[in-house]
Amino acid sequence: LKAIDRMMLVGMIAPFIATFFIALFILTMQFLWVYIDELVGKGVGVFIILELLFYLLLSFFPLAFPIAILLSAVMLVGGYAERYELSSITSAGIPLFRALRSLILFAIGIAVLSFVFSNYLVPMANLQYKSRLIDIRNQRPTLSIQQGVFNYDFPGIVMRIGKKGADEKSVSDVMIYENRNQYDKINLLIAKKGE
Repeated sequence: LKAIDRMMLVGMIAPFIATFFIALFILTMQFLWVYIDELVGKGVGVFIILELLFYLLLSFFPLAFPIAILLSAVMLVGGYAERYELSSITSAGIPLFRALRSLILFAIGIAVLSFVFSNYLVPMANLQYKSRLIDIRNQRPTLSIQQGVFNYDFPGIVMRIGKKGADEKSVSDVMIYENRNQYDKINLLIAKKGE
């Protein structure tokens, strides 16, 4: 029976690793679609972007583990069922639950690992990731301001700019709504140029 356990675990490892990295890639691409315009071409260094991606990948581990377990188990058991190996195992008198016990224990181990990641590493990674992103935005305040989009990042102010300058400091066609002190009145400031 130990040969069956070994066969199941060896057959599970390669698809698990492949599907885990594919899931991480897909989750990372979702992030890149949102933030790549803000990071690339704005003077942010490659190492800072790689550091952000590293912390982001750590926070995606608990999301990628269940996807990898599900897909790799379906691939493995489906392959065995297609080649009638599961039928051979059960016809030899070994219950299906006993044959799949090593896979179940592997999945439980990955669940414990996912809990450890979620409980200890993900909060640290999210803190580091958010603090790096805030540092980048504070160094270059125009980084979070997009052209033609209303921006709510500054408390009490809603800002829209028409165009950003190449120096990342100057802006044109500026419209600022301010309601910090008075809730019944909104101050509107319009400027052709600003910094």
